[in-house]
Amino acid sequence: MKRKIGQTGFSRPSPGCKCGYVAIAGRPNVGKSTLLNQILSQKIAIIADKPNTTRNRILGVKTLKTAQLIFLDTPGIHEPKKELNKYMVAQALLAAAESDLIYLVISADQPWHELDLFTLEKLRELDLPMVLVINKIDLVEKSALLPIIDRSQNLGPFRELVPVSALDGEGIEQLVQATVPYLPEGVPLFPDDMTTDQAEKFWVSELIREKIINLTHQERPYATAVKVEEWKETEKLIVIRAIIYVERDSQKGIIIGQAGQMIKKIGQQSREEVEQILGCKIFLELMVKVYKDWTRDRDTLKRMGYE
Repeated sequence: MKRKIGQTGFSRPSPGCKCGYVAIAGRPNVGKSTLLNQILSQKIAIIADKPNTTRNRILGVKTLKTAQLIFLDTPGIHEPKKELNKYMVAQALLAAAESDLIYLVISADQPWHELDLFTLEKLRELDLPMVLVINKIDLVEKSALLPIIDRSQNLGPFRELVPVSALDGEGIEQLVQATVPYLPEGVPLFPDDMTTDQAEKFWVSELIREKIINLTHQERPYATAVKVEEWKETEKLIVIRAIIYVERDSQKGIIIGQAGQMIKKIGQQSREEVEQILGCKIFLELMVKVYKDWTRDRDTLKRMGYE
């Protein structure tokens, strides 16, 4: 399979090698997952133009000749109300607390939104070094960056301020190189060719959820979860059966669509992308079930895998 998620072997580390964890934090919808995918030159985190797409901490590994950067993509930090949202914010802050360095990501087209300031205060409590990543510079004129940088320097004790475009890759190499000096010395923790620790079941369930988000647009129920219930491999085929959980019958109707056309499209796009990345034929079967108000109940969240 093409996807590098298992361990193979370590190369001999160079003298003075550095290795450390970098948490990618910020409010919802500032491009954290796109940033991680761009740094790794590989899609390991799902992407959508809706807030709160990322629900779990996603680990990505970038190995250089003299350093290994272990990134933790986190859910957007916000003021949570539902149990699911509380779980997501807790995951983000926990990942940040366990890191050696934090990227605080803000968006150049909406700099220092009130949730950016809320996030900054939460991260300050961790007393860890921070790099400010000013993302989405492709959406603004270059002259607009100077006022953002000036204000940013007054707001926080940032070790570096790096403007980037996670969408087209501008500034990404500079960001990676600026990160290395702040990592502790140490040997690599992951093999050279490993890019993520995600289990394939989890990755496929997230990919299906991405298609639901992007295909149903404004009608998309926010309370959607996907769980892979069956995974069987043969020499020529992988059989995957997954359940899409929603909170209400009306949401189930949206995902199934008229005459089953929407769920057919979700399944087709998911299958095609999984086949492309895994490099083999896939049989994908999707079912939709209603689990009333599952986002509000802590015990149900645990059964869904959010724990």
